[in-house]
Amino acid sequence: MGQADIGIFGGSGFYTLLGAAEERAVETPYGAPSASVTLAILGGKRVAFLPRHGTAHQYPPHTINYRANIWAMKSLGVHSIISPCAAGSLQRQIKPGDFVICDQYVDRTSGRADTFYDGPISTHVSDADPYCPELRELAARSCEETGISYHAKGTVVVIQGPRFSTRAESRWFTSMGWEVVNMTQYPEVHLARELELAYVNISLITDYDSGLVGSVEPVSHSEVVKVFTQNIEKLHRMLVRLLELIPDEPKSWESHRTLTGARFS
Repeated sequence: MGQADIGIFGGSGFYTLLGAAEERAVETPYGAPSASVTLAILGGKRVAFLPRHGTAHQYPPHTINYRANIWAMKSLGVHSIISPCAAGSLQRQIKPGDFVICDQYVDRTSGRADTFYDGPISTHVSDADPYCPELRELAARSCEETGISYHAKGTVVVIQGPRFSTRAESRWFTSMGWEVVNMTQYPEVHLARELELAYVNISLITDYDSGLVGSVEPVSHSEVVKVFTQNIEKLHRMLVRLLELIPDEPKSWESHRTLTGARFS
């Protein structure tokens, strides 16, 4: 049996997990993950927690070893991953403090190691619907039941970082109708699908992005962390309820069968 059921990645401002019990160093074929993994019981589930930026936020988005982080979760036996992150809003109706349960992403990154399958068997995993619909539904329900303002879907545009967007880039993202901007969702979500892990993102909105309104002050990382930290209790409350709602063995989910038909042999 594995040592955990659910994996949780911590983002900016979210470096520790309530109910921590044990730290475990994990080795992977792709090098070391961002930190040791914390194993705990939370919401009645065995949880593996890993801060994606490291415990001291020492890894900026473009240097994170995403493959090692995802592989570490898989090696511990998790079947599903919850991925909270700090994010900026690209639309007026999505306000700082809101949660967005993303259903799509647009990749604007470059040069990141983004697959486990470099051959010799060609493997093409579909990302048409990258986020697990069953987990998204449960995340929405957990927001409802804990009184959190949320949006049940949204597209996150993933920028390379570590810089923030120019006003022109931000206005372009807004004009395309995308809702959220972030630096870490790709390739994290796709790598999870390649290892047949269900994955849900909860974007915690910390600011309006710079191109949305002309008078908006340019975003700073310190302000992002400040707003995220102010909402950390709300996030913990929502996560506990989500963990309670996730079934023990969700084997019928499509996210756990992504390799079916994906390989040429």
